[in-house]
Amino acid sequence: MKYILKLRMSIEKGNEALRDPDFGHKMQALLAEIKAEAAYFTTICGQRGAYIVVNINDASEIPAISEPFFLWLDAELDWLPVMKPEDLAKAGPAIGAAVQKYG
Repeated sequence: MKYILKLRMSIEKGNEALRDPDFGHKMQALLAEIKAEAAYFTTICGQRGAYIVVNINDASEIPAISEPFFLWLDAELDWLPVMKPEDLAKAGPAIGAAVQKYG
């Protein structure tokens, strides 16, 4: 299942990490390790952040992906399940059933 991992770095640990000249290489290596499909860096609530797209097969994979960001960047993380258009199309019958029952 696809998730968007919303990541917000602590200011102090972010400053410390960015002072490391190898920060970019370390981030690239971590993104490769977690098999990120995409990563977009931005600000979130006025702090450094990122939206990272990952595909996981089991919830037990969440800690292995989360912990490096917690430990390295003192990051706050939100896991957001997302669907592609074809996933939404597959959900059509269930949506229709919910509309019939509750709508």
